[in-house]
Amino acid sequence: MPRTIALAALTVLELPPPDMVTCAAAAGYSHVGLRLLPATPDEPTYPTVGDTPLVREIERRLAGGGVRVLDVEIFRLKADTDVRDYLPALETGARLGAQHVLVAGNDPHEGRLIERFAALCDLGAPLDLTMNLEPMPWTDVRDFAAGMRVVDGADRPNAGVLIDPIHFDRGGSSALEVVAGSRERLHYLQLCDAPAERPRDTETLLYQARAERLMPGDGGLDLVGMLRAAPQDIPISLEIPMQTLACTVPAVERARRMLVKTRALLEAASQPHA
Repeated sequence: MPRTIALAALTVLELPPPDMVTCAAAAGYSHVGLRLLPATPDEPTYPTVGDTPLVREIERRLAGGGVRVLDVEIFRLKADTDVRDYLPALETGARLGAQHVLVAGNDPHEGRLIERFAALCDLGAPLDLTMNLEPMPWTDVRDFAAGMRVVDGADRPNAGVLIDPIHFDRGGSSALEVVAGSRERLHYLQLCDAPAERPRDTETLLYQARAERLMPGDGGLDLVGMLRAAPQDIPISLEIPMQTLACTVPAVERARRMLVKTRALLEAASQPHA
């Protein structure tokens, strides 16, 4: 079976969601990721929850383009979050055929976060959705170890940790941490590259992660190590925002270049260790 590779929403965030589907299809991807809920107040927002004309247009594009939805995002768990408020968005994700949900942990009380994450998993289970907590060094789930504590504490079959290489590296984690027990909690993997030198301040950290990443193989992250540590043939989502390049290179062409580089990296990772 061909490797599942999805075009993540952040990679082509200048496009409205239906055009993300069309872009993924045109660039040769099998799947696409959709951002049903904005990650920041500055992002454009669309009526992507419920039976809206835009959701129906997304369905039409999916049916006509041969692309499927891999994941939907971004579901933040804060100190005052009532996870039941997320049910309409989860139902919309399931309606669109999503398999996975991206979750961010923004609650400093780990016990409460575990409880909320477990409740979110319970909401998603009847919809056949996995819940995937993404550690990010500026959130309250800063690294892979913290993500595993929450996921193990929730103890739900559909609970997982999502590795994003730039956050994984900037949080101080390494591929050696991905051992047998945690490997079972990886449902899909994001992929990007970045300079090996880690930012020294939060502003640069955020800017690099949200706006200026590198294509796989163009930076200094241990992508081969991460791929070899993860389950074989794990689905991959290419989350590679490149705002400067986007000023001159259209979304479809950027997406194609990223896919070519990703396939080359996957080939390298599949080779026997030296």
